[in-house]
Amino acid sequence: MAFFGNDRVNWLNLHYGLHALAISGGGAFYGAYLLRAGTPLPAALIALAAITAGRFVIRPLIVPVARRTGLRILVIVGTLLVACEFPLLARVHGVGPSLYALVALSAVADTLYWTCYHAYFAALGDAEHRGHQIGAREAIAAVAGIIAPLVAGGMLATLGPGPAFWATSAMLVLSALPLIATPRIAVPEAAPGALKAAWSGVRFFAAEGWQASGTYILWQMVLFVSLGDSFAGMGATLALAAAVGAVGTLMLGRIIDLGHGAKAVGVAFAVAALSVGLKAFGAGQAPVAIAAQAFGALAGTLCAPVLMSAVYNLAKASPCTLRFHAATEGGYDVGCTLGLVVAAVLIRGGAPLDLVLLLPLAGLAAQAVLLLRHYGAEGASKSGDPLNPVATI
Repeated sequence: MAFFGNDRVNWLNLHYGLHALAISGGGAFYGAYLLRAGTPLPAALIALAAITAGRFVIRPLIVPVARRTGLRILVIVGTLLVACEFPLLARVHGVGPSLYALVALSAVADTLYWTCYHAYFAALGDAEHRGHQIGAREAIAAVAGIIAPLVAGGMLATLGPGPAFWATSAMLVLSALPLIATPRIAVPEAAPGALKAAWSGVRFFAAEGWQASGTYILWQMVLFVSLGDSFAGMGATLALAAAVGAVGTLMLGRIIDLGHGAKAVGVAFAVAALSVGLKAFGAGQAPVAIAAQAFGALAGTLCAPVLMSAVYNLAKASPCTLRFHAATEGGYDVGCTLGLVVAAVLIRGGAPLDLVLLLPLAGLAAQAVLLLRHYGAEGASKSGDPLNPVATI
C-alpha cells in the first residue's frame, strides 16, 4: 500500500505527527502570545522577520556539520532545540531581552530542524509514491491539528502560558523518539552541481515564504484579534479549520502520483487564492474570520502535496538532498523575511489591514506558474516522471 509501504517513511511520519501535535498546539499560538504579551503587531512581525533572516545567515553552516554527523542526529537535535523555544516564549513580556533571546534561539533551532528534516524525508521517500506519502503525512498533521489547538487554547486560557508551552515542549521531546528507528543517512564531502540543481526549489520556496508571511504568520495574529483576543476561541477555530482541511488531502496526493500534477495545481491554488480573499475580507469580523480560517486550512492541505511532491522529487534527483534543501530553505527565508518586513512597514504606516492581507496573492501566482511548468514538463516526459528515482544524499 503506497501510503504505508515504506517503513522508514512511516517512522518519520510518526515523528512528524507527534511534532505536529506540538506545532498545531502551542506553536499555533506563537504570534498570538507575542501580541498578548504586549508586543505591538509591527514589532512582532519584525521579530519574526529577524528569525527568518537569522536562519538565512546560519543555514550554510548546516552542511559542514552534517557531513560529520549524518542527517538523522541533526533532525533529533533540531527537534530538541525547537522544544527549548517554548519555555522561553512563555517568558516574553513585550520587546525586551527575552524576545531577543527567543529570536536567536528560534533562528538556530528552526534552521537545523527544517533543513535536515526536509532533506531526510526527500532521501527516505519514494519518487513514484511521493504524493501518497506526503498526503499521509499531511492527513496525520490534520488530525493533530484538530486535537492540539483545543487543548493548547484551553490551557492558555485557564492555566496560563507556562504550563501550556511546557506541555508543547514535552511533546516535541517525545516526537524525537521515533527517529531512533530511522536509518543513518550520510552526507558526501562534495556534490558538484548541487546548488545549480536546487534553483527550481529556491524559486518554489521563495514564493512560498512570501505567501506564508501573510496567509499564516500575519493571519494567525489577525485571527486572534478578530476573535477578541481569546485563546480558547482561537483554539476552537483552529480545530474546526483542521477538520475541514483534512478533507481530500489523501486523494490529491493520489492524483499527483497518477501523473495529474497540473490538474492538482489548478485545484489547490484556486482554493488558496480564494482563501486569501476571504481572509482579507474577514479581518476584524469573527464569523467571517472563522470561515476564512477553515477555507485556508483546506487550501493548505491541498497545496502541500502539490508543492512538496515536486520539491522532494527534485531533491532526491539532485546530487545532495541536504545541499538542495539548504538552498531551497534559504529561498523561503528570503521570501518570508521580505513579506514580513513589507507587512510591518505598511501596517506601521497606516495601510489598511485588508490590503496587506492580499499581498500573498503575488506569491501564490508565482508558485502556480512555476508548478504548472514543472508538472507540464513531467507529464511530457516518456515515463511521466523524468526524475531519477535513485539519488545520493
